[in-house]
Amino acid sequence: MSDTIEKIKCLIIGSGPAGYTAAIYAARANMNPVLYQGTQPGGQLTTTNEVENFPGNPEGITGPEMMVGLEEQAKRFGTDVRDGWATKVDFSGGIHKVWINDTKELHCETVIISTGATAKYLGIDSEQHYLKTGGGVSACAICDGFFYRNQEVVIVGAGDSACEEAHYLSKMCKKVTMLVRSEQFRASKIMEARVRKTENITILMNHDTVEVLGDGQVVTAVKAKNKTTGDIFDIPATGFFVAIGHKPNTDIFKDYITLDETGYIVNIPGTAKTNVAGVFVSGDAADHVYRQAITAAGTGCMAALDAERYLAAKE
Repeated sequence: MSDTIEKIKCLIIGSGPAGYTAAIYAARANMNPVLYQGTQPGGQLTTTNEVENFPGNPEGITGPEMMVGLEEQAKRFGTDVRDGWATKVDFSGGIHKVWINDTKELHCETVIISTGATAKYLGIDSEQHYLKTGGGVSACAICDGFFYRNQEVVIVGAGDSACEEAHYLSKMCKKVTMLVRSEQFRASKIMEARVRKTENITILMNHDTVEVLGDGQVVTAVKAKNKTTGDIFDIPATGFFVAIGHKPNTDIFKDYITLDETGYIVNIPGTAKTNVAGVFVSGDAADHVYRQAITAAGTGCMAALDAERYLAAKE
């Protein structure tokens, strides 16, 4: 075996709430976890300005602050937190092989996948600008809708998630304008009916988002285009929600790990186990339903406990 190959007892790939929680539990169980932070250290929460629904933070906390705290807690118990990201894996044999940055080869007894999912955005420059300023662009109504109570917002999307989030926003916002980019919903009939019968949801079919308008710091309106007539007009809004889906960061695992039709890892129900013994999953890489920091952290705990039991059974 080459000297360049490193043997690891527990490798954690990813550094969101799932990865760091797995690290905390694994470290306290003397599993000597090594955690690689990935291309977005801290995960999606690093783009979230305020987190008010995570237990134990009565005054709220920013996403970056929360992730710094979780990282420090993981390190406190001995987690080896490293820069870098997994670029290739080979789970075909008894040894789980993982390559970091295409160069460093790791041989792991257990692997916890916590690579998360990436929200899809429209890619408009102004959308990305206000996403970075934290001034009104969000991909999670359940996370951020509270900040827009009694205000007017716009949401883009046509599927079940978009309908669910529009309905959620309607309970706290004065008005919700839903932009559907095609002539029909992709959502189930029951979800479509729910938004159509909600009085303060206005649905604009066959409309595109042209630009997110604001004062440089916060959103003030959304410029939309009627694709049928060509008319361009402004919709007053303080919040712009994008609900066009998420892409799980699981491509490098597809040759070995069972994925569903959209790329989410399929775990054995009630566990963090995958179809490969010794490989576990936590967080949004396997969760297309809840996608919350608290649920991700919970599955991180599950993955570490399952990994600990797997190692104990091999002794």
